[in-house]
Amino acid sequence: MSIVVGFVPTPAGEAALKAGIAEARLRNEDLLIVNSAREGALVDKSVAPEELLEQAARRATEAGVQASVIQPPYQHDLADEFLDVARDANASLIVIGLRHRTQVGKFILGSHAQRILMQADRPVLAVKADGGNF
Repeated sequence: MSIVVGFVPTPAGEAALKAGIAEARLRNEDLLIVNSAREGALVDKSVAPEELLEQAARRATEAGVQASVIQPPYQHDLADEFLDVARDANASLIVIGLRHRTQVGKFILGSHAQRILMQADRPVLAVKADGGNF
């Protein structure tokens, strides 16, 4: 079993990584760090640079956690693809970061995090960045 953490290069992504490392260490499980981009997208601000992903894996290793990084592309829906990764990895826990969004932003854009929370068939730990207001 493993802990799957959704990582993006943001304060919320950093909070998710930190919580994922702590949970993996507590449960004595491996950590799978997932950073995904829409297939064919020329620019995607959620894609972490390779050196940042290497640093994330190194931080886990230094904390005594076996970690690996994957960057599966998604075609249609990020939440569905992320949940597929968690199922395939037989994850005991999913860790995601939350960011503040306005009510209008939630209504118009939807929320990948909300869909993951509602549709996951396993426990989800949702964390917010330090100092975030909701």
